[in-house]
Amino acid sequence: MLKISRKKKIILAGLCVFGMNFTAVEIPEVEAVYKSRSDTGTEVFDYIENQRRERRAKELTKEQKKFIEDMEETRQRLPRPISPDEPIPAAFEGDDLTYNTLTGEFTAKGNVDIIQLDGHRFQSSDASGNVNTQDIRVKGKAHVLQLNENSPRVTLDGYNTFYNYGTKTGTMENVKGKAGDYYISGKRFEFYPDHIVAYDAYQTKCGAKHPDYKVSAKRMEIWPEQIIRMYDIQLWIGEVVVGTKKYDERKLESNAEPYFPRAGYNSTNGFYVEDTFIFPVFNEHFQALINAHIDTKNHVRSSAEFHYNNQDFSAKTLYGYYYDGDGRWIKKEPGLDLYYGKHFKTLPLRYHFEYEVGRWSENKISSTHEEYVAGLDHDTIILFNHYKLNLSTSYKITKDDVKSPWRGKQSVRGLNYGIKIFREFDDRFAAFVAYDYTKNTSQNSLYDFDTDSYSNKFSTGVSYRLTDKDRFVVGLKFDTERGTLQDVDYYWYRDLHCSTAILRWRAKRDELEARWQFTPW
Repeated sequence: MLKISRKKKIILAGLCVFGMNFTAVEIPEVEAVYKSRSDTGTEVFDYIENQRRERRAKELTKEQKKFIEDMEETRQRLPRPISPDEPIPAAFEGDDLTYNTLTGEFTAKGNVDIIQLDGHRFQSSDASGNVNTQDIRVKGKAHVLQLNENSPRVTLDGYNTFYNYGTKTGTMENVKGKAGDYYISGKRFEFYPDHIVAYDAYQTKCGAKHPDYKVSAKRMEIWPEQIIRMYDIQLWIGEVVVGTKKYDERKLESNAEPYFPRAGYNSTNGFYVEDTFIFPVFNEHFQALINAHIDTKNHVRSSAEFHYNNQDFSAKTLYGYYYDGDGRWIKKEPGLDLYYGKHFKTLPLRYHFEYEVGRWSENKISSTHEEYVAGLDHDTIILFNHYKLNLSTSYKITKDDVKSPWRGKQSVRGLNYGIKIFREFDDRFAAFVAYDYTKNTSQNSLYDFDTDSYSNKFSTGVSYRLTDKDRFVVGLKFDTERGTLQDVDYYWYRDLHCSTAILRWRAKRDELEARWQFTPW
């Protein structure tokens, strides 16, 4: 038996080892998504802010950067290059290592660090195991770090850990940490070669010690395809359950709409609360949705939809109430919407076709409404000095068949196009200018839903982040044919750590809107 008692003595083994780490979890804060409701073109700032947020979320922490350095140092210590046919080497460190060369048993105490060169790390203050059977055992606290190209970034703290680095299987209890963009915890984690399973688990994108919201599940699965699957789900706001679901799955790095309600106030609807409930049907391509909206002026105005989606094509049925950026409502009873869009393989262009038909009702007007759209969009063009250019065009035909003695069939058709130039000058300041032409207006269309009263539009705006939590935006829109200023909108975004409050003042319309929404999922 060979006993080594020397500070941080390294043993290199030609074995596959599951790597982990035991230091304070250093995870970047997740900020709430920025999403305005705008018709002055300021949604481009939402795109810029979300890009900034995603860049920050993808940055490596100091711990992860140190791990990369340590793996490279370990590779340099190898006596020969790694062969693809051999197990991946691992490095063992500890203040006090005891290793039996005959049985393979080892114990390690004090700053135990085990690095596997495929992007895994294991750290604890006390560990034991066997290099022949490829087992690691930790009764106390242990820390896991997973950092490789083919799996989500995982950082976990847990207890009573057992892991076999030959089969890449193991267990850990009372676990807390992060997978992808999700903070996650569970009573028991099971590790498999291609995924991780958590039981009686919680997940959230809210990084607070006591999250404002979370999702619990009897079982969660984390897969290399950056997917988290959940079964028997409860949705929580604070310590109160606000909903349940049997199953759901999410991309770990997606910014999907949150599970939770949205609340706010505007001059048209008064105070309101709204939420979207999604129910899987048949398989992952089919969903049923219920959009619930309750306000103090119109009371209940909701809608129900049935969706089919694949990579390029989507179809959905529509029934109920919908409102636009100006708070105008339309009732669809029922409707069908078909969409097909695809990127040209060798060109920086994307084309799309859309068809919608249904019974529309607005105020006292009702008709069978049809829309045909063929569109073409250019990928964002990078200009000089980091300016960016967006170009789009479409041809749209709108038909309305009104059963009324004073109205008959009505049709509008024509070309629409838009050009927008924007730039992110620094981490705080951004600006844009845009010109749009739309054939459909409230003057030549049967409905004023989602339309302006003029076709030629010039818009511009600026966004400035005054503090880390406060951003201010001004958006202006002009009718260039008449030379009149039509809209001036002022926004204040306040980051509430796990949610965002958005205040909009529409100066030309003397309208106030306030919205509150959770971090994206």
